[in-house]
Amino acid sequence: MPWHAQLKLDYTLEAGRTVARHSHSGPLRILQSLYPEGDSICHNVLVHPPGGLVGGDTLDIHVHAHSGSHALITTPGASRFYRSDGQSALQQTHLRVEADARLEWMPLEAICYSACLAENRLTMELASGAELMGWDVTALGLPHAELPFIRGSFRQHIEVPGVWLERATIDASDSRLLDSPVGMASQRCLASIFFVTGQSMTRSRRELALESVRTVIAQHPLASTAGATSPHPQVLVVRMLAPVVEPAMGLLRALRNTWRQELWGKSPSSPRIWAT
Repeated sequence: MPWHAQLKLDYTLEAGRTVARHSHSGPLRILQSLYPEGDSICHNVLVHPPGGLVGGDTLDIHVHAHSGSHALITTPGASRFYRSDGQSALQQTHLRVEADARLEWMPLEAICYSACLAENRLTMELASGAELMGWDVTALGLPHAELPFIRGSFRQHIEVPGVWLERATIDASDSRLLDSPVGMASQRCLASIFFVTGQSMTRSRRELALESVRTVIAQHPLASTAGATSPHPQVLVVRMLAPVVEPAMGLLRALRNTWRQELWGKSPSSPRIWAT
């Protein structure tokens, strides 16, 4: 029987402390709120006890960061889209950030097993003065286990309405996309990190932010398959390809810390769960 799970998560600033309140239905939870950086930044770990999605499953996540709050959301491990017998599995996430709020959306990778039929949708809405940093990581198959992605398809949708839209369909039979030098060049992990604002950034801020991450990229083993750009005055994005997840995730974390320091004046840090 398909699982249909929903989580609503609200952040408010109360007496200098970002407080999380949530409601849920189905197997989707958040763990205890943590404050490793002080009261103003609330860290939460989003947990899906079944550990993955099969055909017909739906995960529906809504996050609302109210004015003045700062929250970071991550996951304890990879999301998994398992083999399907015909129905599609869907994860849809809607992030809403109000004025003067900050949100960090940092889930670990989504793994597409061979023969999955999967869709991952992310929509972000930001008020003027809001800022969001997030990433998206997709692994096709399990190369370490010699379980390649040879059947099935994966659809991806990332959107800031009216500002930025990226859509992709990856079919396991599309060898030109997966293996061509002008496609994914036989890389099986695709990832991006993005910084989005509710109003246009100044040119100087964008250029400094791009220069800072390009310096990090140039010193990383993935330098030849990673690039930073600003497709819109409200959006900065770094895209990368890697043979497996680990080098991509290492670069993403370095870029996150760089942007955190450059754009927010925050010292480098990582949620403790990433070290387990």
